[in-house]
Amino acid sequence: MENMKKRKVYVVGHKNPDTDSICSAIAYANLKQKIKTEDENNYIPMRAGMLNEETQYILQRFGVEEPKILANVHLRVQDVDVNRMPGIDSHTSIKDAWAMMKDRNVYTLAVTNEEQLEGVITTSDIATSYMDVYDSHIMAAARTQYQNIANTLDGEVVTGNPHAYFVKGKVTVAASSPEMMEAYIEKDDLVVLGNRYESQLCAVELDASCLVICQGAQVSKTILKLAMERDIVIITTPHDTFTVSRLINQSIPVRHFMEKDGLTIFNTTDYVENIKDVMAKKRARDFPVVDKEGKYYGLISSRRLMDARNRRVIMVDHNEKTQAVDGIEEAEILEIIDHHRLGSLETVGPVYFRNQPVGCTATIIYDMYKENSVVPDKTIASLLCSAIISDTLLFRSPTCTWLDRAAGEELAKIAEINMEELAQDMFQAGSNLKGKTAEEICFQDFKDFTVSDVKFGVGQVNSMNAEELQEIKESVLPYLEQVANSERLDMVFFMLTNIVDEVTELLCYGKGAREQVLEAFDLPSDTEDILLEGVVSRKKQLIPAFVISLQQ
Repeated sequence: MENMKKRKVYVVGHKNPDTDSICSAIAYANLKQKIKTEDENNYIPMRAGMLNEETQYILQRFGVEEPKILANVHLRVQDVDVNRMPGIDSHTSIKDAWAMMKDRNVYTLAVTNEEQLEGVITTSDIATSYMDVYDSHIMAAARTQYQNIANTLDGEVVTGNPHAYFVKGKVTVAASSPEMMEAYIEKDDLVVLGNRYESQLCAVELDASCLVICQGAQVSKTILKLAMERDIVIITTPHDTFTVSRLINQSIPVRHFMEKDGLTIFNTTDYVENIKDVMAKKRARDFPVVDKEGKYYGLISSRRLMDARNRRVIMVDHNEKTQAVDGIEEAEILEIIDHHRLGSLETVGPVYFRNQPVGCTATIIYDMYKENSVVPDKTIASLLCSAIISDTLLFRSPTCTWLDRAAGEELAKIAEINMEELAQDMFQAGSNLKGKTAEEICFQDFKDFTVSDVKFGVGQVNSMNAEELQEIKESVLPYLEQVANSERLDMVFFMLTNIVDEVTELLCYGKGAREQVLEAFDLPSDTEDILLEGVVSRKKQLIPAFVISLQQ
């Protein structure tokens, strides 16, 4: 069971993550791990989408492992407090299974064989086994092992193979004379007897398969010899005949009564929301769970689902629901660290929300390092510095503030890197889109927005090469219609940003999209190619202009 104080907290950026989103998630998870106490959460950096070329280059350059992908934060079975009680062997007796249930205060046990689920045994199944005491052949039908019988009767096997099985005949009590015994005892029966030599000898001569001698009576050497010669098992028990008759059916193996057909089995990867409906339609108290490899994992009940706690998330570099990882509305959001406009996200309870008008989330996170008197190591400093260079276009973007520049310069000293050289290498890697499909180019840095009931998406590519931007334009422009349809957007815009010339050519698709741009930037109606001089920032320049235009 996962300790409540050691729960995982996923630090994650937006879908179609950029360098700031990834580096900030890694750096902030690192900071949280450093300043936490022993009883706090485990902070794990994650990503909500595929990495772009620039970010891949940065992680490889500084030897940082790529964060694992967080496809969604919908609660899964593996996130719930599953009862990890081990399974029992199918040869386990009903008595031992019942004792385990009482000891562990459970109503269901899984029956397994080498980690593979064979069935489940419940208290209801055990009650059924007690009701079948009138069937004297049930122990043979269940292939009950002689050692099980001895253990159930607190006895021992004094002769014969304890690992053999009682497979034929019935259970009978020899409470009458040898003459009477001959009338109802048959070959291969299991006979319960007292200390009378004549009765024991009669049972042997009738070729019983097993003799159960009650009240700890001694078995004569003659009887033992005859039993050995005929492969008859003899069990001695300290209990009287009545107690033996009452207990003996409890030696039946659980496999005879367990449920194995039509079981409702859940997987650790199943979503809790989906299995709740299934549980509601079943009368079972507990349900077996298997892992991704099909191995038995544990048991889950509807009661445990009621106590389930949602996955914990810290969001960095975004606060828009449309940009967040799927299922964010179900998650417990602990913090939001961002530098964008306030978005559409709603939370169930209050959260720590830090939003500053700077050019990069990494700038805010570096400030938080300093506020907590933690000096980032060279690797973390390299990542934070790279994020600032990326988001501010090496301080060329209008989103850049003096705080970004100061943070970048301090981090460059810690990391011992030359920002000019790093920026050139980063942008070169990021603009290398040869071999990429139109879809890959469109979505490598793409964000959705909703303003005045208008839903639109904006993608962006930065390049230092005008010819490459022209090639990208020819590839992407015909694909924008498909983007709008697949993402259910009213409008789609794509920014082809020339970092050197600090100009963006804007591609448009959708009803009224072109007119919206012309109005937002006060351009003449006969404009052909939409060239926005000095516009390089989606966040600071493009989106605010759209918001004002749409609201008017």
